[in-house]
Amino acid sequence: MTQDPNARAQIEPTEVGANAAETGDRQLTAEGSPETPDAYGSHEISIQDLDFATLAEQGHTATKLDPLAPAVLSVDNLKMYFPVKSSGVVRRTIGHVQAVDGISFEVPKGGSLGLVGESGCGKSTTGRLITRLYKPTGGSMMFQGHDLAKLSSREMKPLRRDVQMIFQDPYTSLNPRHTVGTIVGAALEVHKIVPKNKVLPRVQELLEIVGLNPEHYNRYPNEFSGGQRQRIGIARALTLNPKVLVADEPVSALDVSIQAQVVNLLQDIQTEFDVSFLFIAHDLAIVRHFCPEVAVMYLGKIVEIGDRETIYGRPHHPYTQALLSAVPDVKQAAIGGRRERIRLEGDVPSPINPPSGCRFRTRCQFAQEICAKVEPPLLQIGPRHKAACHFAGELGSHPATPVTTQLLGVDDQGSPVAGATPTNTQLTIPGYEETWYDLKTKQTTGG
Repeated sequence: MTQDPNARAQIEPTEVGANAAETGDRQLTAEGSPETPDAYGSHEISIQDLDFATLAEQGHTATKLDPLAPAVLSVDNLKMYFPVKSSGVVRRTIGHVQAVDGISFEVPKGGSLGLVGESGCGKSTTGRLITRLYKPTGGSMMFQGHDLAKLSSREMKPLRRDVQMIFQDPYTSLNPRHTVGTIVGAALEVHKIVPKNKVLPRVQELLEIVGLNPEHYNRYPNEFSGGQRQRIGIARALTLNPKVLVADEPVSALDVSIQAQVVNLLQDIQTEFDVSFLFIAHDLAIVRHFCPEVAVMYLGKIVEIGDRETIYGRPHHPYTQALLSAVPDVKQAAIGGRRERIRLEGDVPSPINPPSGCRFRTRCQFAQEICAKVEPPLLQIGPRHKAACHFAGELGSHPATPVTTQLLGVDDQGSPVAGATPTNTQLTIPGYEETWYDLKTKQTTGG
C-alpha cells in the first residue's frame, strides 16, 4: 500500500501525555474514517514534517540516564535453543535453533534498556524469556532475589504481576470476542487484586490513564483504531502495577505521529509509576529517544551495549556502525547531504548452524583468522560501554591487530599461547565494573 504524498496527519491533544491522540472519543463517519469531535482542537502537519524525533520532543525530552540506579533485573548468560525435529513417525531432534545464545545485561530500576537488531536476531525471544512465556534453556534472570529461569509455573504466578509485556501487534494481541473491560480486567480477577465490585472502576481508571474514554470499556477491539488498540494493550500491562515492562516493538504498527504520542505516554507512565522498561524495537530513532542505554543484538548475541551517546555517537562494533549507517537522516537529506552507507555482503547465517567464533565474521570487512577460532568476549571498553569484537574501534579507526589477545591468552591468529592464561576474569558479568579495558593502551584503567 502506498501513501498519498498529499495526505495530511491530524494530531489531537488530550489530558494524558503531551501529543497523546486517538482518545476513544473519536467517531466514525459514514465512510468509516475517523472524525474528530468539535470539542477537540486539531493541528495539521504535512507528511514532510513528520519526523519522529521532532514530534516526540514537542511533548517530552529524551529519557535521562541515572548511572547510580540499582538493577531491578539482571540477566546472565541467557540461552534459548528450540529443537529441530525430523519428519516421519519417530520425530528425533536433529538440531537446535540457537535463538538466544549467552546474553547478559541489566535493566536499571526506573530506567529503560533498548534492544535493537535486525529481524530474527532474538530480540522478541529475549522478551518472552524475561516474562517466562518461554522457559530458558540455560542462564539466569535474577529479579527481586528470585531466578525467574528456574521457577516452576506455580512459583512464577505471584511474580507475573511484577513482570508484564506489551505485545507487538495491537490487532492480534487482543481477543476480538472480549470487550475492553474484560481484556483489561482479566488479570485483576486471576490474581484477585481487588474485589469483583471494584474491577470495573479500576479498568476505567486504567483506560483514563492511557488516554482512552473510560466509558468505552464495553466496546470490542474492532471498534478502535490501531493507536487506540495499542493503548488498550498498555492498559492491560499496567493492570497489576508491574515493576518491569517488556515492550516488544509497541509502536512498529503505527504511523509516525501516533508513535510519538504512544512513546510520550510510556514516558509519562515510567515517571508516574517508576516502571523499568526492556524496550525492543527496530526503529533506532525511537530507541534513542526513549532509552538511555542500548544493546545491539546479532544472531542471538549481544555485540555491543552502552549508553545512548556512546552507541549512537561512537559505536565500536562493525555491525553497530553498519546498522546506524542505514538509518535515513531526514534533516541531512533536506540540506542535500548524504551519509555514507556501510553495505554488508552476504546473508545472515542460519541460527541452526551459526559460524564458529564471531557470528558476524562472515559479513565483516575486518574479519581475520582469530575471528573464526575464538569468540570475542563482550568486553567493557569504557565506563558504560561494552563491545564484542577482536578489532573494536571507532569508525575509520579499527586496529590492524586484535585487541583481545592478551586477555584471552592467544596470539594474533587465535592459537593458544603456551603458558599464557586469560588476564580478565570478568568478561561475562552483567552490568558495568568500575574499571575497564583501554583499547589504546591495552591495559585496565578507570576506577
